Amino acid sequence: MSEPTLAQVDPEIHALIEQERHRQSDALRLIASENYASRAVQEASGSCLNNKYSEGYAEKRYYQGQAVIDAVETLARTRIERLFGADHANVQPYSGSPANLAVYLAFMKPGDKTMGLGLAAGGHLTHGHGVSITGKYFEAIQYGVRESDHRIDMDEVARLAREHRPKLIWCGTTAYSRVIDYDAFAEIAREVGAVLVADIAHISGLVAAGAHPSPVGKAEVVSSTTHKTLRGPRGGMILCDAAHAKKIDRAVFPGLQGGPHNSQIAALAVAAHEASTDAFRAYAKQVVDNARALAEGLASRGIALVAGGTDTHLILADLTPKDVPGKPAAVALERAGIVVNYNSVPFDKRKPFDPSGIRLGTPALTSRGMKEDEMRRVAGWIADVIEGVEDEALHARIAGEVKDLCASFPAPGLLLD
Repeated sequence: MSEPTLAQVDPEIHALIEQERHRQSDALRLIASENYASRAVQEASGSCLNNKYSEGYAEKRYYQGQAVIDAVETLARTRIERLFGADHANVQPYSGSPANLAVYLAFMKPGDKTMGLGLAAGGHLTHGHGVSITGKYFEAIQYGVRESDHRIDMDEVARLAREHRPKLIWCGTTAYSRVIDYDAFAEIAREVGAVLVADIAHISGLVAAGAHPSPVGKAEVVSSTTHKTLRGPRGGMILCDAAHAKKIDRAVFPGLQGGPHNSQIAALAVAAHEASTDAFRAYAKQVVDNARALAEGLASRGIALVAGGTDTHLILADLTPKDVPGKPAAVALERAGIVVNYNSVPFDKRKPFDPSGIRLGTPALTSRGMKEDEMRRVAGWIADVIEGVEDEALHARIAGEVKDLCASFPAPGLLLD
């Protein structure tokens, strides 16, 4: 007798999942941190490995029955090390924020100093922001960007590092569209005796494919999520020099986590395998090419771009010259089938829940096979909606056109009939 399906056991959840599946198929997903995982990645994510508990590391577990799990984790770890050229990889972090917390635990004590890019300038909560545990348990120094060009102010980074001599210096972003100067950061960290940590959560897929400079070999520790541009499962990982491997491993387990999520680790192994191919390298290059084409299209319609454009998958647009706040723009765009997030811009005079900007990214659209011509068309739709933010008839018309475009570029991994 076969087991009942999800639709039979819980039709409410099944219906909601189907709604989301169709939403992801029919909308243009421009959230910079989102993507489409392949069918193979999703199969591993939902496998029977979810049933196994595996505290510890390969060959050093606290439970029996680990032979297969040890092989899975070893394969994931060695594939990630090879993909990024790293001495050591820990693939057990549950996500990016726990990965960053493990780095703090490895090197810091409460009250020690850490330094990172301020949230308002495009940094992440876990780089020492006051509302995060990282800003509550540690003395956080925040550097910023120049007001003139919105680039990271390396003179300020050097000055603050010399003044405060932090134990950790973070170089990583969530809303910054330009290449980070890892060499300059490494030189400053060496001068003040700090451990340099590169958070590449957004750009790990670009780094793996050679579409963005790599911090490996420059930063002693590299943290990341495993979805976003890498197109893996929801999870985290930490790369580090051999000298820090034991500290990092002890910080993840037993310092911060219990049993790892084995199905997540297997899915990461699949994603690393996919990312080692020529097809993925072409994909990552297209992500950047698409972002530049989208940025150029937006700029041609008078939309101001923070930092003047992009070198990555991400665009941050300041809608102040259009006299439209970011939140109503994002709401109107969703009505038109275009999904972005409202976002603060550097030196924003508006509040975080009602900011001046929107953040866009091209990983998901590129996974669908879209290229520069489609990006220019999308840019036109975005500009039309921003200029007609209250015109619901316009939004409805564009939503229909968006759905037609999406039908021509089926999303991978959704298994829609």
